[in-house]
Amino acid sequence: MLAIKNNLMAANAARHLGRSYDALAKSVERLSSGLRINSAKDDAAGLAVRELLRADIAVLNQAGRNAADGISMLQTAEGAMSEVDSILIRMKELAEQASTGSYSSPQRTIMNDEYAQLSLEITRIAESTDFNENQLLNSTTGIDIHVGSTDMITVTPELMTATGLTVGTTAAIKETHTHNHSVASADDLYISIAEFGGTGTDEFEFRFGTLTTETSAIINIDLDAYAATGITLNELVEEINDAVEADGTRYAAATALYSSTYQSYTLQLQAREGGINRDLVISDTNTTTLANWNANADFTEATNGAAGTGNDLSTAAGAQAALTIIETAINAKDTYRSKLGYWMNRLEAAESVLGIQAENLQISESRISDVDVATEMAEMTRTQVLAQAGIAMLAQANSMPQMALTLLR
Repeated sequence: MLAIKNNLMAANAARHLGRSYDALAKSVERLSSGLRINSAKDDAAGLAVRELLRADIAVLNQAGRNAADGISMLQTAEGAMSEVDSILIRMKELAEQASTGSYSSPQRTIMNDEYAQLSLEITRIAESTDFNENQLLNSTTGIDIHVGSTDMITVTPELMTATGLTVGTTAAIKETHTHNHSVASADDLYISIAEFGGTGTDEFEFRFGTLTTETSAIINIDLDAYAATGITLNELVEEINDAVEADGTRYAAATALYSSTYQSYTLQLQAREGGINRDLVISDTNTTTLANWNANADFTEATNGAAGTGNDLSTAAGAQAALTIIETAINAKDTYRSKLGYWMNRLEAAESVLGIQAENLQISESRISDVDVATEMAEMTRTQVLAQAGIAMLAQANSMPQMALTLLR
């Protein structure tokens, strides 16, 4: 029917042209974004699945980074352990050196001092080795490395301090006694003529050791030669140290101790070595003819002797004992270092698996979400043709009502 009020052909062509333009716009959007699903209306179910997959992929990628961080943490600990390894080897070398009888006591003391410093360095390394405030060599608290939503690998540090490895050393404390009598100057008379007895031997004695059977440790100081003149504090100190040296051990057992509080000098006696088995014992046996030399009343224990802990290389026997202890420490260190190794290997395997899992999920997500360029280009070409045809037909449809005007001429 030829009509001029309603151009139905133009309306129909316009409707189809609009649909072609909508399809063309959608193809352009997909090709420009690279995604088949750009909004929920494109594929509601596919969008829900895609977002779940994207969340899982993000978790897997972060878990992989967690594993990589864990490897870095363990590498920090392993690097520190390599230095501890070198120190322990040197400590064992020192123990072997001090074990032989060809060295003197002062030389062993030097070896023991180096050993003690190395021991302190092991502790310093252990205490300062951390990763993001996680103690790796000075703690037994487990560190959980999260490698998935519910999965984790637990790394358990161990005590790699000198104490933890039982290679520490604490210097023994020497027991000291001070005499209650004091003088203004160390050159003043410390025992006056009046304090020497008229009869008997004027001497006093002390010993190193707690056992009374240790007669060889008793030190006798004969002061008869000073009965007519008295003896100064400095002379007394010299006599005591000469007696100690004559006993076979070169050691300054006596000193003239100055007190800044009282601005005076008094006699101080000190044990040869630290430790409860090397106590300084002052005897009353031969002091009855000397006034002010009662051990219980006139001497005060200033410092109580305490044994050192850990290894002691100052004696050959101590050094030989240290060899076994250091060997055990090296084994403990190697065991922990091997743990660091297989933890790193496990984390590397976990990182690799997480990467593969994330890749596979990305493939799945791509199948759901990504646009098929070839298919979409074909669809776009089709809609372009339809749009061009629609434009042409709309132009023709718009000219149809003009035909009716020819009937009116």
